[in-house]
Amino acid sequence: MTHDAPVQVMLADDERLIRSALATLLPMEANIAICAEVGDGAAAVEEFDRRRPDVVVLDLDMPGLNGLDAATRIQDIVPDQSILLLTRHARPGVLRTALAAGIRGFLGKDTDADEIAAAIIALRDGRRVVDPSAAARAVTDTSPLTEREKDVLRVTGEGYSVRDIAGILHLSPGTVRNYLSFAIRKTGRTTRHDAARYARNNDWL
Repeated sequence: MTHDAPVQVMLADDERLIRSALATLLPMEANIAICAEVGDGAAAVEEFDRRRPDVVVLDLDMPGLNGLDAATRIQDIVPDQSILLLTRHARPGVLRTALAAGIRGFLGKDTDADEIAAAIIALRDGRRVVDPSAAARAVTDTSPLTEREKDVLRVTGEGYSVRDIAGILHLSPGTVRNYLSFAIRKTGRTTRHDAARYARNNDWL
């Protein structure tokens, strides 16, 4: 493809208003053509396989198959596919996971349309585009949890009781409660299940 041809872009976002706005604005900002619009991750994978666009723009937080999972499946089809993930919540752990998976584009959904368009062009040209504030958090945001605290949160996330966790990890119930208490305090949550969810979302487990 020559660079005189429009960049073929597929949009995937479960919020119709945002999807429609991007479909309208992006071609006004750069030499971009929207070749497909879908509302969920599973449809994105299916439509990608049919259309093979130059760049795929995925909302991270779609129901069912989320943007990161959809991106991984798309890369199973075309390993070097240019993908831009958009998210309202640029969690450091998610960014680290995305970069490790080879995804080169990651921006906040509050990014201006002209910047998203520029990112699409950059991705088409093989460059990487990552939201600077998210990148900074990904570098500096390391887990405060000890290995034992991670262990009890992992098992907690599987739905086990404190007594069950104690048996699985060969600890006393009192020791498990202490580790959970420390983990809850370090994550700023109010329950062990919330702490486990928070730690998982930040890739601390």
